[in-house]
Amino acid sequence: MPEISKIRAVHRLAVLTASTTVLLLVAGALVTSNAAADSVPDWPLAYGRIIPPLIGGIRYEFAHRVVAGLVAVLTVVTAVAISRAGLRKAAFRAGWIAVGLVLVQALLGGIRVVFHHPALVATAHATLAQIFFLTVVGLALFTSPWWQSEHPALEDSASPRVSTLATWTTVVILVQLVLGAGFRHGAFGILPHLAGAAAVTFMVVWTGRAAKSRFRSIPEIRRAVVWLHATLGTQILLGFAAYWAVAASRESSQPMLLYVLITVAHVVVGALTLASSVLLTLVCHRLLRPATAVAANSSAQSVRA
Repeated sequence: MPEISKIRAVHRLAVLTASTTVLLLVAGALVTSNAAADSVPDWPLAYGRIIPPLIGGIRYEFAHRVVAGLVAVLTVVTAVAISRAGLRKAAFRAGWIAVGLVLVQALLGGIRVVFHHPALVATAHATLAQIFFLTVVGLALFTSPWWQSEHPALEDSASPRVSTLATWTTVVILVQLVLGAGFRHGAFGILPHLAGAAAVTFMVVWTGRAAKSRFRSIPEIRRAVVWLHATLGTQILLGFAAYWAVAASRESSQPMLLYVLITVAHVVVGALTLASSVLLTLVCHRLLRPATAVAANSSAQSVRA
């Protein structure tokens, strides 16, 4: 195991990368909510300049590009730091997967500007943003001293296992965010998004009840469930508010400030709901094992003793 000081340093860098990615999600949501996606017609420069005139929608699009560049640099630096620190393989793999994702995301952003196809490419761009975010959230956990330490395996003999439920909950939330992105960018209507919201609520409640009934005494699992319930509850309230804001702004020639604030918050809290589910999933996979696996491990340890 590497020195604890190295682990903490890399962990802080990974947390900084994940936190900056939240800012990038805010910047991207501001572009969409302010209808500023077509404000800059060229890429990677902006109106042939490094810094364009910061007026109108250009300022939102340019801010998005600046934060994206910062996230890209931090991602590469984090991956290199993990490689040099010699952390567990999960951290190494996630670090370089994140590098690949951020490069593809930059390419998609360029395609959106140069070749247009706004609904399709913008939805793909928003989807990949969520996949990148869940990757760097996982990276922050993988580089933590807690993950790098050894933990005894806990038995989960019920069916379905909590780790399985948490995994499917994460998948359902990701699909729901894709449906939300498609609705925001005009790829399809709101009905698939509403159906997805119902599925997410069902899965979160089911997973939370199973986790709390079986592993209430495990603080890492209990905290992850609390965060998942809190973010989902906030997201549901923001969903109603966002629907009202969209309806109220239909007659406005320019996006209202309240509309922008609510829709941006809805996008960001959706991403935080995904992050909470990812953390619960990873914690469960780290701590929980099927009853047969725990028994086999105990027998092997007894034989070695």
